[in-house]
Amino acid sequence: MTRTNFRAIATSLLLLLFASVVSAQSGATRPRRVLPNSVPQPTPTPARVGTQSSAPLPTGDTAHAFALLQQGQNEAAAREAKQIAAANPNNAEAWKIAGFAEYNLKQYAVAATDLQRALDLQRKGGAEEVETADALARSYARAEQFDRALPLLVAATTRAGAQPDAAMLYLRGLAEFRTGKVADAERSFNTAIKADPKNAAALFYLGRINYERSDTDASIALLNRATTADARFAEAWTLLTYAYLRRAAAAGQGPKADADYQNAIRASDALVRLRNDEAAARLSAQALINAQQFVRAVAALERFAAAPSAQGGTLYLLGIAYSRTKNYPKAIATLERAAQKTPDDVNIYRELGFAYEISKQYAKALAAYEKGAQLAPDDADLKASVERVKPFAK
Repeated sequence: MTRTNFRAIATSLLLLLFASVVSAQSGATRPRRVLPNSVPQPTPTPARVGTQSSAPLPTGDTAHAFALLQQGQNEAAAREAKQIAAANPNNAEAWKIAGFAEYNLKQYAVAATDLQRALDLQRKGGAEEVETADALARSYARAEQFDRALPLLVAATTRAGAQPDAAMLYLRGLAEFRTGKVADAERSFNTAIKADPKNAAALFYLGRINYERSDTDASIALLNRATTADARFAEAWTLLTYAYLRRAAAAGQGPKADADYQNAIRASDALVRLRNDEAAARLSAQALINAQQFVRAVAALERFAAAPSAQGGTLYLLGIAYSRTKNYPKAIATLERAAQKTPDDVNIYRELGFAYEISKQYAKALAAYEKGAQLAPDDADLKASVERVKPFAK
């Protein structure tokens, strides 16, 4: 009786899943928010806008609204400024104050609309303010309207005499990345980290770009810098774990692979400390299983697997861990649930067939292997397993 290389199966399964999600996102204009395999897009928190204006202080009907903004009373400032703008739609200062206040309230789409009105009026009057244009760029970026943000961000980062601004350069890179201009994005992120070597978000994106082009060594180096710069950067720990798993799988067997599986455990442990959910536990278990730390993998997954909503991938990995600790009754029960959740996953039937076979439940083993062979008719290992148990299945 032979056992398939579970390291190769489990690692390739999760790495392919991650790669497919990342590839689908690369040209999108809005980031996906679903975990575990997508990577949410971090945006550094910029300084509050409107609190240190370089423009002349407003006078007349907007003075009080501006004072409220300066005092951090953003809701009151936005409300008063919008009332002024409603009465006088050509009051650029009122739209500007409203936009700054809304930005500080994290109402980015509304802020972008009002700041765009302010900027249009300023341009019409021949007095465009840099502060307004830059606030609008940040608002569009934060509202994920990257196509509208990009021209403003390019202007902000190429302005004559301006000092390099790492946060704006990062946002420019993000807008370029999200509009499919990956080469431009890479240049912008590199410029951002020249201005601020600890810009974790820019380092993360450079790590992601290198991961997607399969330069795993460069990706790991950049992601380690990102997590050093910001130890609470969950998405960076997630991608770093995947990168170590990929490099270990490519190394095959031996000390290099073992070292990277241990590094994957280290990275996933940091992730679990930040985000102890099913997705993080599943990734942690993936690293533990590949490092043959099966008891720890069981402990990582059991709590989440007990829930009726447990995902098929969670149950599959727990089934592997139970099987490798020779708890075959639990392995069978767990893998049967996994097959119900994801009935088209050939690897579940491969592992379930093995657990049935070693438990001498040959008829069930044959059924599981045959189901797997139907899903993967060219799989030689499954064909051999079917032939091996047929004589015993009565």
